[in-house]
Amino acid sequence: MTMKVKAIEKKLKFTKDPNDAGVYRYVMSPEQYSSLNQKKVIKEAALRSGVSQGVMQACWDAAGEVIKAWATEGHSVALPGLGTMRFGLRSKSVEDVNKVKSNLITSRRIIFTPDVDLKDELKNTAIVITCYDRNGNEVKRVTSDDDAEVEDPENGSTGNGENGSTENGGSQNQGGNSNTGGDNGGSSGGGLGQN
Repeated sequence: MTMKVKAIEKKLKFTKDPNDAGVYRYVMSPEQYSSLNQKKVIKEAALRSGVSQGVMQACWDAAGEVIKAWATEGHSVALPGLGTMRFGLRSKSVEDVNKVKSNLITSRRIIFTPDVDLKDELKNTAIVITCYDRNGNEVKRVTSDDDAEVEDPENGSTGNGENGSTENGGSQNQGGNSNTGGDNGGSSGGGLGQN
């Protein structure tokens, strides 16, 4: 398996100053293929398992309903072969208990924790980076030789985001409340400085 990534030279501005001319940086993002719809996924799963598409559809629908029901009750729910999913939230903190209200909640979240096997699959996947200059011309192609570290937000990996936000979800025996450094970094913002 190979993951394809584009590094496109873009002009970035780091201030709101209208006189800021900005700087060019190569910004990486994974190439996205078309979204696979549910029907195609069910058809492929039925072929691989040897059951009919109707049975697979019924199982898929039932599993989805169970996952939604248990996750909304606060459980961390196993997604076979993938990991676990739970609901959480981000909120502001207050010193006075009388100020605790639902309007302190800034966002509700879906938190996915991948299985070790899934993380290993990603770790062992080669990455091919194709670099494009500001005119859209391909200028370089790179094959990964990084340390293949897989970010794990559940075990202290940090990302970009707001400091001091609170994430809550799952049962107390899974860690209960924890402070995190915010949302995990994505492909936007910053960039890879190459000249």
